[in-house]
Amino acid sequence: MDSQILQTEYSEVMKKSYIDYAMSVIIARALPDVRDGLKPVQRRVLYDMHELGIKYDKPYRKSARIVGDTMGKYHPHGDSSIYDSLVVMTQDFKKGIPLIDGHGNFGTMEGDGAAAMRYTEARLQKITQDAMLSDLDKDVVDFMPNFDETEQEPTVLPCRFPNLLVNGSEGIAVGMATNIPPHNLGEVIDACKAYLRNPDITTAELMKYIKGPDFPTGGIVVNQSELKEIYETGVGKIKVRGRVSVEECKGGKVNVVVTEIPYTMIGNNIGKFLTDVVSLIENKKTNDVTDMSNQSGKDGVRIVFELRKDANPQNFINLLYKKTRLEDTFGFNMLAIADGRPETMSLKRVIEENVKFQFEVNTRKYRKLLEKELEKKEIQEGLIRAVNIIDLIIEILRGSKDRQMAKACMTEGKVDGINFKSKESKIMAMQLDFTEKQANAILDMRLYKLIGLELEALFNENEETLLNISRYTDILENRTSMSDVIMADMDALKREFGRPRRTDIEDAEEIILEEKEAEIIDVVFLMDRFGYAKIIDVPTYERNKEAADAENRYIIPLKSDGKICIFTDTGVVHTVKVKDLPFGRFREKGTPIDNVSNYNSDQERFLYLSSQEDLRYSRLVFVTAQSMMKLVDGSEFDVSKKTVAGTKLADGDTLVSVSKLDDRKNVILKTKDGVFLRFLLDEVPEKKKAAVGVRGMKLSGKDQIDEVYFVEGTGDSVVEYNGKSIDLMSKIRAGHRDTKGTKIRS
Repeated sequence: MDSQILQTEYSEVMKKSYIDYAMSVIIARALPDVRDGLKPVQRRVLYDMHELGIKYDKPYRKSARIVGDTMGKYHPHGDSSIYDSLVVMTQDFKKGIPLIDGHGNFGTMEGDGAAAMRYTEARLQKITQDAMLSDLDKDVVDFMPNFDETEQEPTVLPCRFPNLLVNGSEGIAVGMATNIPPHNLGEVIDACKAYLRNPDITTAELMKYIKGPDFPTGGIVVNQSELKEIYETGVGKIKVRGRVSVEECKGGKVNVVVTEIPYTMIGNNIGKFLTDVVSLIENKKTNDVTDMSNQSGKDGVRIVFELRKDANPQNFINLLYKKTRLEDTFGFNMLAIADGRPETMSLKRVIEENVKFQFEVNTRKYRKLLEKELEKKEIQEGLIRAVNIIDLIIEILRGSKDRQMAKACMTEGKVDGINFKSKESKIMAMQLDFTEKQANAILDMRLYKLIGLELEALFNENEETLLNISRYTDILENRTSMSDVIMADMDALKREFGRPRRTDIEDAEEIILEEKEAEIIDVVFLMDRFGYAKIIDVPTYERNKEAADAENRYIIPLKSDGKICIFTDTGVVHTVKVKDLPFGRFREKGTPIDNVSNYNSDQERFLYLSSQEDLRYSRLVFVTAQSMMKLVDGSEFDVSKKTVAGTKLADGDTLVSVSKLDDRKNVILKTKDGVFLRFLLDEVPEKKKAAVGVRGMKLSGKDQIDEVYFVEGTGDSVVEYNGKSIDLMSKIRAGHRDTKGTKIRS
């Protein structure tokens, strides 16, 4: 074969491939269809259960069977995504109306996962069977081949209510995401009926029926006045609070009880909520709590906080709303697939699309029903006519050699080969013109149908068929009649499956928290050699002093409202508030200092740490690699910014040492080449932090300062140098600042 090389622009190939991939994720996986409110995997699970006959009134079947069958026939993307989808459709704390009836452990509101699919069982819910799958045999939706073209699957389910609103949806596609909250079934149906009566209805008028989201977890939506804009645009933020009550107990104590949580707290966020409350207690934000317990179970959420006798329960409730996720924000983004493309829709647009879909489904349904009734009418009329001339029919049947001869006589009047008793019978037979369907029905008719009661039933059936034809024709030709049918179907759903609203909608006042000023106590800052820092109180430090001193590189006593100042070799000072550091047990690891400050351990290193309070009454000695020196009053670093300049550095220069000035009078500078210079600290002038300073030693070539020693006498001047201990005070004679030093050879 001749090979042919096709040259194309690489960027064009990548662009086309990425767009194809993105659209596949958007349309075929991540976003729901506005018509039935389902993603493809959800639709396939429900349809497969319908095909397997796992109906609401039949026994449960293993989830693994459902998942395997769905994956093999319709959704070849792995069993985990299919089972996860099945699990979510069973959870009454996530869905306004669960679509699948689960039997077994399907997870909890607190974040416990479902059991493996080999342990759980499932079947369809009644509403799913009745309102989403019941009319599939009436050609109401289009079908398409599955992934390997061995099966047919529906492109959409004929859902008879706006499932997108009732159950909500969430999904992340490529470059877009959807997040739609659940709503109340009864309210949504009432809004659809209002739209059917008046297609020009406004969003504000629709909101007389749909008050707002109706979360399965209850709670309170507190920004009612903003909902109109959210529903008009399809995007916005809904503020949700948990429901809290106060219970009086014996002894004058009260309990604050959380009975409903925000929808966003479903899952591990309940554990996070409890952890946040513990942090508030440990950080002394509240001292009102004597005990707390999570008593949640099958009956719902119940988180109990026992308060002190003198506690203000309302202030504690405000603290929970303000400092934890008991008041949270739900990001509303009504994005769905409409007419084959993603679209952010308003409330009215969603209802409009659903009603339009109801008309399409019902048009196809009643057209199919009308076809069947017309076919029945044709057969019934043939049978009635045959009964009236039954003697002739019997004569034709007895005189025919086979079925085809009798059928030809009844449909075309052909009498050749048929033996008749009389000439009159033959003439009458020649005038017969039954249709083929009528002829087949007559030939298949049993003799008992000639009984009087059976004949009466045939005539009654025909009357009923004529009434059905009249009714179906009216529905198909009259929009008002079609609307009445749709509304009647929705009313039936509301009566059977509707439930009271669980989420309250109101405009609540902003939470005002009267925070007590935290008690200022003496604490100790600890940081180990890996940069993990924490705060402990003084008694805890005293009890663990030996271990604390051995395990930590920096130990700084300070006040609980103080700050730690970190001087680095880049010439900047980072500040860290004590309250931003974890406070508690000695054996806790702490938090990396990088996480609570602007310090970057990859780009700078520690030179000196001090409490800001201690700096106020100190003077610091700065020494750079290029031998620039100065004294700076520590009060200059009493600032509120997280990062400030500690000193001014020349190009290419770095800080080598920052030290607190004490009673030691001598400073010894050492260079990388082993040159030492000793002089009195009195020769170093005091400068502002923005100054460069003065030269401490004359350096040769590219030599740099790498060590700085502060000494008082011979007792504290012994250092290790090139593997030997030397006494700097005796080895190096006193000199003056800005002179050359003495080289010590090993």
